[in-house]
Amino acid sequence: MKTVCGIDLGTQSCKVLIYDYEAKTVLARSQTPIDLISENDGTREQKAEWYDAALKSCFDKIDAGLKATVAAIGISGHQHSFVPLDEAGKPLYNVKLWCDTSTAAECEQITGAASGEAVLIAETGLPMRPGYTAPKVQWLKNHKPELFAKLRHILLPHDYLNFLLTGEYTAEYGDASGTALFDVRKREWSKKVCALIDPAVIGYLPRLVEPGAIAGKVSETAAALFGLPVGALVASGGGDNMMGAIGTGAVKDGFLTMSLGTSGTLFGFSNTPVIDPSGNLAAFCSSSGGWLPLLCTMNCTVASEEFRALFGLDVKAFDAEAAKAPIGADGMVILPFFNGERTPNLPNGRASVNGATSANFKRENLARASLEAAIFGMRIGMEGFSELGFKAREIRLIGGGAKSKIWQSIAANVMNLPVRVPKGDEAAAMGGAIQALWTLLKKDAPDVSIESLVDEHVVLDGGATATPDPDSVTAYNAAYQEYAKYLAALSPLYK
Repeated sequence: MKTVCGIDLGTQSCKVLIYDYEAKTVLARSQTPIDLISENDGTREQKAEWYDAALKSCFDKIDAGLKATVAAIGISGHQHSFVPLDEAGKPLYNVKLWCDTSTAAECEQITGAASGEAVLIAETGLPMRPGYTAPKVQWLKNHKPELFAKLRHILLPHDYLNFLLTGEYTAEYGDASGTALFDVRKREWSKKVCALIDPAVIGYLPRLVEPGAIAGKVSETAAALFGLPVGALVASGGGDNMMGAIGTGAVKDGFLTMSLGTSGTLFGFSNTPVIDPSGNLAAFCSSSGGWLPLLCTMNCTVASEEFRALFGLDVKAFDAEAAKAPIGADGMVILPFFNGERTPNLPNGRASVNGATSANFKRENLARASLEAAIFGMRIGMEGFSELGFKAREIRLIGGGAKSKIWQSIAANVMNLPVRVPKGDEAAAMGGAIQALWTLLKKDAPDVSIESLVDEHVVLDGGATATPDPDSVTAYNAAYQEYAKYLAALSPLYK
């Protein structure tokens, strides 16, 4: 028996699954939590050593005989986070995460050096935002010059796990396109933007490999550490959203994936680059070929988790409380910017409760408003997709929030699109496994397509489905306008 392995390095945990692609069965799953360093100035960091330990912990939980069957591995990792390594491949400093908003000044510095945001969008397809990797590199140069002087390798989290397994420094188009150091049209590193930070930066970036290509093979060192076969193939991998697209079947035009996790993302496959002049939709590449325009909000399930903890309710009880309230939460609106915000670009944003009166200030309204806020933030992206000519047919819902029936209904009605929830809850890890299978099969059958493998291995039947209700759609259109009103009024405070 041969299997493939999918790894998902998320912000909160590392997950590993072993997939029998002939029987179409997941044979093993494991998960290990990862800690987070948070500061009031917007700092959100982790240590690369924590990733080493989490990956080992996950593999240690899987039967040795089963690990011996692994023929190929595909890795998903949270996007944008900056892993700085020295000449020997050792971490120089903490990993600054995608949700770190402490680099707003560096964004302004790079944008000024480029002579404006429009120049950056024309060069790379992206504006400079705190979430992206480029300002984190500038931050290291500004704040830790002695460490920047030792910097020799700039990796993203999934690149780092690839390096742990193979000893090779590689990147692929999808994850690389989220660095703001990459030309998404030409699919190559941007020498111009790198030089805005430092002329040496272009030399610190890893070699690029195409989606489906082999990034390397499991080394003897990694095999001994993780219990994997020496020489097992390691696929190019990709960012968590790119792998989530593969794991939900969003590898064809017209399908959108919405991920409800700590961050919220809305993305869809396109055969051509989709460049948003406003910068709200990120012009990413996919990890299956093509492009993956994407909206990211930094506070998706954050508000509901904060209020759930405040009320002392479990998830099921919190959803039941929210279900008592009417659409629009009786006029109560939450701006959920507990971590600042990326879209809209409000790195200094703060959360707020708006529209409260003595009549509507109730627990059920606060609960519903926190759920609605997450989807209202996504609607900004849906409007962007429509304006740029992307014709959406269906949303595939993933992430922790996808399990919530009320969130499924809110998403269908706010977006006015049918929602399907794929069977299983590990879309990114499954995407990694399918990409690994693609890489494995391409050795003997170069023409095998990722689309055919997705059709064969992504299971939608058995997942939940929600369809829009015309009356609810109308009510949510009005509620969204209330949200937009408060957002417009308060945004100038957080610029």
